[in-house]
Amino acid sequence: MASDTLSTTDLTSLGIAELAPLLRDRVISPVEVTEAQLDRIARLDNRLHSFIAVTAEPARIAARKAEAEIAAGSYRGPFHGIPFALKDIVDAEGVPTTAHSRLMPDTPAAADAPVAKRLKEAGGILLGKLATFEFALGGPSFDLPFPAALNPWNTDYLPGGSSSGSGAAVAARFVPAAIGTDTGGSVRWPAAVCGIVGLKPTYGLLSRRGVQPNTFSLDHCGPMTRTVRDCALMLQACAGHDPFDPGSADAAIPDYAAALTGDIRGMRIGWVRGFYAGHASDEVTQAVDTAVEGLRALGAEIVEIDLGPLADYCDCKTLISMSELFAIHKPDLQTRPEKFGAKLRQRVIGGAFIRGEDYIQAQRWRTELARGILASFANVDALVTAGWLTTADSAAPGSPDMFRKWLNVTMPFSLAGIPAMSVPCGFGEHGLPISLQIAAAPFAETTVLRIGDAYQRATDWQSHAPILS
Repeated sequence: MASDTLSTTDLTSLGIAELAPLLRDRVISPVEVTEAQLDRIARLDNRLHSFIAVTAEPARIAARKAEAEIAAGSYRGPFHGIPFALKDIVDAEGVPTTAHSRLMPDTPAAADAPVAKRLKEAGGILLGKLATFEFALGGPSFDLPFPAALNPWNTDYLPGGSSSGSGAAVAARFVPAAIGTDTGGSVRWPAAVCGIVGLKPTYGLLSRRGVQPNTFSLDHCGPMTRTVRDCALMLQACAGHDPFDPGSADAAIPDYAAALTGDIRGMRIGWVRGFYAGHASDEVTQAVDTAVEGLRALGAEIVEIDLGPLADYCDCKTLISMSELFAIHKPDLQTRPEKFGAKLRQRVIGGAFIRGEDYIQAQRWRTELARGILASFANVDALVTAGWLTTADSAAPGSPDMFRKWLNVTMPFSLAGIPAMSVPCGFGEHGLPISLQIAAAPFAETTVLRIGDAYQRATDWQSHAPILS
């Protein structure tokens, strides 16, 4: 069905917003798109290890079903016929959830996690499960049954984490969209260093049921795509209240794509330069500074604001997450510690030494820090800072552990539970991506998306793709 001008390579290069009208108008079919993506994965993922499992045959069945539905006039919307993949801590019916760990049973999940179910109900075609750090924290690990994912821009480097396979697969054009999870930055970090878009929505906007927990009070699911427009379309398909997730928010879901006007004139944006200046590498500082000036040139009013030391947010988040992580994994630590990868075992066990009163005080501190961030929205529409403080880390097994190397610029917005998104804004040494981070008030995803989309309309960073052969 594909036209003579649309080759297999062309199909894998198209994002959701480009594929959707072609699928709707039957210029191309979901079967052709799915086969093109499966072929690219089969040829090239042996270099990146982004997939833990490729569900080729179920994907083909779903693609034929989508093709028949569209032909019959039952087009469901922009996600109908779109291939996607899931970070392998998210359940998909009939597929084992490994969490990249020896500890998980090799039995198929009984049901889809709600976030996966919503994407399938929108007509999405699941291509498989993606690599992660073990239980979304212990990585990159080189002592587990699954290899660590690598960065498609340069395979001597890592794709960030813990949604490592999600970042790598979307950047490598294996899928136009993936679901990641984010506790302290695990959607935004891989998006930043893989040169794609990654959104951590407001806490509770996407259900976490059917997702292996990292922590109880900080976990989010989030879309990872190549462009902000694609991110808006994917978010539309998977956002919504889940009455069986106690953290789910019963909030109205706006038309996210309608917010992408391309116009940010008159918007007042708080520039949190102190979160990265003096902490980030020089190339990151320069690229982010330039991106912020780009927003000013688009008509936004830029106001530099101070939200306090980045270290405070990192210390507070770490106290909370280590306590909760230990509570989750304590039974396995006591009965079969040898099954853990070394990195996760080392990171989990520290939680045993955090006192209950320390955890309570950290939660109180979290409230204080979050209130400071939320108060800033009385004066600004959004906040901008660096997406990550460096480019990608070396993939050499003996490289320093990033969790001990530097501060994490994504953590403030995790503590506050507010929407925050990484958007590519340049390239640094070794051709590795650099990212801008945009955040806004709770449930103001439309503001984040509007600013990010306007920036992408004025730049072309999102049009760059890694070369794989």
